[in-house]
Amino acid sequence: MIDVVTSLLAFLVAIGVMVTVHEFGHFWVARRCNVRVLRFSVGFGKPLLRREFGRDRTEFVLAAIPLGGYVKMLDEREGEVPIEERHRAFNQQSLRARSAIVAAGPAINFVLAFVAYWAMFMVGVSGMTPLIGGVQSDSPAAQAGFERGEEIQAIGSRSTPSWSDVRVRLIDVGLADRAAPVQVLVVDEQGVERERTLAVAAVSLREGEEDPVQKLGFEYWLPEVPAEITDVQPDSPAAAAGLQGGDRVVRADGEAIPDWHAWVDFVRQRPGETINVEVERDGTRVELALTPEETGEGVGQIGAYGPRPDAEERDRLFTTVRHGPLAAAGESAIKTWEISQLTVRVVARLITGDAALSNISGPVTIAHYAGESARIGLAQFLGFLALISISIAILNLLPIPILDGGHLLYFLIEALKGSPVSERAQIIGQQIGIIMLFGLMALALYNDFLRLVP
Repeated sequence: MIDVVTSLLAFLVAIGVMVTVHEFGHFWVARRCNVRVLRFSVGFGKPLLRREFGRDRTEFVLAAIPLGGYVKMLDEREGEVPIEERHRAFNQQSLRARSAIVAAGPAINFVLAFVAYWAMFMVGVSGMTPLIGGVQSDSPAAQAGFERGEEIQAIGSRSTPSWSDVRVRLIDVGLADRAAPVQVLVVDEQGVERERTLAVAAVSLREGEEDPVQKLGFEYWLPEVPAEITDVQPDSPAAAAGLQGGDRVVRADGEAIPDWHAWVDFVRQRPGETINVEVERDGTRVELALTPEETGEGVGQIGAYGPRPDAEERDRLFTTVRHGPLAAAGESAIKTWEISQLTVRVVARLITGDAALSNISGPVTIAHYAGESARIGLAQFLGFLALISISIAILNLLPIPILDGGHLLYFLIEALKGSPVSERAQIIGQQIGIIMLFGLMALALYNDFLRLVP
């Protein structure tokens, strides 16, 4: 219940910030262009709060459905406008002014992403150090000469302080060039730097596509700890099978278990299956029958804890990247550009059919990730805000009637032909845009439903 409340609150904060900032962009530029703003609404539907401010008595509204918002401006196409106010109507403004007002919403979302990333880099971003735990034989990583214990320092011109950065960089290269060799800087356990040429495989966003890091043959480095049970949850599969604290797992279904991570992988791959386990207890071997229960993600778990790595190994496994204000600003600009490029490439793949439509997420999934990032820490939540802000900006720039990009398309046509697009054409376009948006929302909610049902 606490997780649900956290996710809901984090989602409302994230969406509230996104919508308010986006609509403020339209509002601010409209005011600079002397266009009268009648209403500034965060949310749709029934107003919950309503206040009027300013010389124009602009109505500020907080509405019941927090999945968007709008800025309503004086416009002769939407009602009668007094003669003395005509010069302040949106439709009476120059093409340049109208374009600036419409483009301001997405533009300020990019600015928000920059600010969020800037704050994130100053707070400090934690992640797993990109240490190579192993290299699969006959893989691109093996062909490039990567070895266990090496740390990936940079891919191309971009530094990669965490596995998350490595993954984003590999996806970006894979989507941009489908397959391309890149220079990878590594440092071994003795601190010696080497540069390797890695043939990055094409990245597909279709169903079943594996992690690009593992696809290239890399294995994550993890501390080597023995497969020893330190504690068992009561009323768990482990307790029912007779496992006890101090047991060391030796074999499972006749297969040797070398360490704790191998044991975890073995269990996770066998939900609902009975495993014949051989453990060492007080110098003697004991055989047990263990049946992992299935989680909502379709993996097995038994309710047992293993040994924790020591402080030195934990320090090596995790890293925190933190910058001062100036350095953080530079990193933020690069990150905003990098994620914007990646988002555009993903959207392009969705449009051309080269990416599975299951990649589209709705409010339920967004709320889940909002809650997860909030529980992890401030830096992760700021990163989530930046990512969503970029997504909203790019979505709104799509040339779909009713979105900002659709209006900008109309303005481009107007600039080319020398006269505005006819009202009939705009009405038809709006109807098409509404149908497309409802279809997109229905697909996103359907994907959310499938993720909720195991």
